[in-house]
Amino acid sequence: MANGQSSDSSALQKYGIPFYSAAWVPYKELKSKLDQARSDDKREEEESSKESDASEAQKTDGPAASEYYVVLAGGGGEGRSGIANAIVVARFDFASSALSPQPVAKLVLGSELPYRMAVHPKGDGLICAMQNSCRFFEWDEIEENETRKLDVKVSEKALDLLQDVGQQLALAYDTDSSTLAVGGEEGNLRIFKWPSMEVILNEAQAHSSVKDLCFSPDGKFLISLGSRGPGRVWDVPSAKVVASLPNGTDEVFFSCRFAQSRDNSLILYIAAITGKGGSIVTWNTSSWKRSRSKHVGRDSISSFNVSPDGRLLAIGTTQGDVVVVDSTKMGVQMVVRKAHLGFVTALAFSHDSRALVSASMDSSARVTLIKEKKSGGSSWWIIILIVLLAVLVYFLMEEGLLPDFD
Repeated sequence: MANGQSSDSSALQKYGIPFYSAAWVPYKELKSKLDQARSDDKREEEESSKESDASEAQKTDGPAASEYYVVLAGGGGEGRSGIANAIVVARFDFASSALSPQPVAKLVLGSELPYRMAVHPKGDGLICAMQNSCRFFEWDEIEENETRKLDVKVSEKALDLLQDVGQQLALAYDTDSSTLAVGGEEGNLRIFKWPSMEVILNEAQAHSSVKDLCFSPDGKFLISLGSRGPGRVWDVPSAKVVASLPNGTDEVFFSCRFAQSRDNSLILYIAAITGKGGSIVTWNTSSWKRSRSKHVGRDSISSFNVSPDGRLLAIGTTQGDVVVVDSTKMGVQMVVRKAHLGFVTALAFSHDSRALVSASMDSSARVTLIKEKKSGGSSWWIIILIVLLAVLVYFLMEEGLLPDFD
């Protein structure tokens, strides 16, 4: 594996909190909501003096919609370690390839550890799984030094059906944000309509313990993985199991993600842990049969994700490495060795697939810019040039413009 990158760049920052979850803020969608809310607030206000209006006009409108933010969740748990439990927001600058050294926003949560997190794709907020319940948080703006900046706050929306339900290990929204799936340590799988929280499914023993969940892009199917045994395919509208995804004798399914291939067909990827290390199993979503399995390294997989454009797979390992794989050829495109000192707990691609955020229990977050694999590209151009030259020489000889060397 090649393409190693240095781990001491400004793209790597430590925020003093062991992280378990990481995602990109859907800031383009969020900015539109914040602007609309601010506009509505202004309309409700009484007419101010011209002097007040001038003062308000001097305030900046906050970050541009094209800016990039990551949100991270984690902490030290309920003990007296002195390590806070918190949600952290940091800004990433593509021009300098740098994460902000200090959080843009930080919400401390007392004794509640946000162990899992799902970000609402349309910018409404995010949901976190605490030790015994789930809580919803909303995005906000605050004014600081005449500038508006992104913030996060506890929502007034109470998730009553997710109170006192035990530790939830998997949270997932569907693409259009209309459905929420939640899987628990005790094996319970719940599917709700969002935001009404109307129950679609409440399956008490979906697995011995639910480890991961993912929706298909159209929201029709949900894949659930347990701590052992086969995965299950759920038809969401009917709330029924429509297929089983058997694991191999030496396989433990770890994480699952859908992706749209380059020919627009739907593919399911499952990251698995085997006695030889990590592997990626690809599934046909028409027959729900496995189509191939690819060994991707000797180290165990500790996190997994797929880029929004379906071109790349990202793997985090127990050794702290981040590996990016081409989904078509299943070849390694780039590797960041020792991206983190601890094992990689979370991975997420930016919405335009240009960057990958990774997080670790060593309290670090890192953003890796995606680079196209260059090896082998020049050889193809050489072959093409040779063929073109051969055709040109043949043409010139046929036209008598070159001597016949026979």
